[in-house]
Amino acid sequence: MLTGRRVVLGVSGGIAAYKAVEVCRRLVDAGAHVVPVMTAGAEKFLGRATLSALASEPVRTALFDAPEPIPHTELGQSADVIVVAPATARVISAYAHGLSTDLLTNTLLATRAPVVVCPAMHTEMWEHPAVVDNIEILRRRGVHIVEPETGRLAGGDIGTGRLAAPSDIVDAVIRVLGPSDLAGVRVVVSAGGTREPIDAVRVIANRSTGKQGYAIAAEASARGAVVTLVSTVELPPPAGVVVEHVESAAEMQEAVERLAAEADVVVMAAAVADFRPKAPADGKLKKRDGIPEIILEPTPDILAGLGARKRPGQVLVGFAAETSDLVDHAEEKLRAKRLDFVVANDVSAPGVGFGHDTNAVTIVRAGVAVRPVPIADKRAIARTVVDEIVAIRTNNDTPPPT
Repeated sequence: MLTGRRVVLGVSGGIAAYKAVEVCRRLVDAGAHVVPVMTAGAEKFLGRATLSALASEPVRTALFDAPEPIPHTELGQSADVIVVAPATARVISAYAHGLSTDLLTNTLLATRAPVVVCPAMHTEMWEHPAVVDNIEILRRRGVHIVEPETGRLAGGDIGTGRLAAPSDIVDAVIRVLGPSDLAGVRVVVSAGGTREPIDAVRVIANRSTGKQGYAIAAEASARGAVVTLVSTVELPPPAGVVVEHVESAAEMQEAVERLAAEADVVVMAAAVADFRPKAPADGKLKKRDGIPEIILEPTPDILAGLGARKRPGQVLVGFAAETSDLVDHAEEKLRAKRLDFVVANDVSAPGVGFGHDTNAVTIVRAGVAVRPVPIADKRAIARTVVDEIVAIRTNNDTPPPT
């Protein structure tokens, strides 16, 4: 995702400085060359040895103890992006008003690279008119602001001002540096397994965790898409993605069909139940009443319905979780439901499918050679899926018949 990109990671003096360690690790894992810069205040909260051990170069802290005569210029000119996480009110103010008070602020003023600022401070500071104005100044100048979250703050307080999740910060960097090949494209992704009620307590469900669908939503958003995720699971929402929560197949059908009417791309990654109890009990079924007879009926075939109403130019992607005859089942689904391609996986294979952070899939398209994708983390699999969508939309290869 960030292979070969040079990222200057600025860390300023707030309690959230410890989270910069995870931001650094994730940037390196994404392939970035990370150069950390810490302010004197940051060293009160985080030892430079920790960040140096994880980054690509040792931490830099001062203007006058570096081998280069003008380190801030070297850092600013060589960076592909500068990320400040956390960004305190002091650093935000200095940057907004052009005050070069230390190595970090000098570097910010000496770069033409994109800058991602991730504020973190107490709610009262975040809402102070001076900070609000400084943030707006930076926005007008094209600085990318990763808004702080609401949650627990230092001292046990609750409010807005907590540093954004490291995964959201890295996604913001990917959006800034990555391809914008889905800019403005409206994408709907479904995720998770549906739950069909037996009674007021029990459900018929499956083992889907929704992780692959969430990864696809995050990847599409990082590449500029306007993404809505229809989900049955409670996972942290990807940055910039709107989430609609549903539970049953009927609820998912209503949400997906409504959203698909205006969507350019629909990715049905959810594991929708094939059957549901025909007459679920209103209350809880009691053991003392004996073994109940549960009559099943088919759930709506959401994917087939989407295929039947598919608009010209709309891309429709299906998933097939199988345990045998992977390609045969995927090709049958491809034809029957008028899909652009199917992402098939063998959920009986080690490390693949439900509950894992990794996956291995096979991309099946009409008129195109079947493409196996070896086991990798689910974000990497998501990148392959989104690449396929982009190829279809830009006619980089032969589109499937509709």
